[in-house]
Amino acid sequence: MSSNVRGHRFVLGLYAALVAVSGLAGFLTGTFVSGLSAPRFLFLVPFPATPLGFAAYGALTIALVLGIPLALVVFVSSRLDDDAARSQ
Repeated sequence: MSSNVRGHRFVLGLYAALVAVSGLAGFLTGTFVSGLSAPRFLFLVPFPATPLGFAAYGALTIALVLGIPLALVVFVSSRLDDDAARSQ
């Protein structure tokens, strides 16, 4: 059981680190690249073409792209654990 908890913490820590790195990459892009147009999150929500706008856009995009599959894996694995517990 304790290795399962460590695994969950590792995955969540990795997820948080990847979101933070993408936010940092967006900030650095907005800082050092000139002539960028404003990004649109999900093609709907405009963000300003500033370093903070690009940081938010990068972090939110990666959080969504990685978060949906991660949530699905957690959901399916919890269902499989429940089914396995009922079978025993």
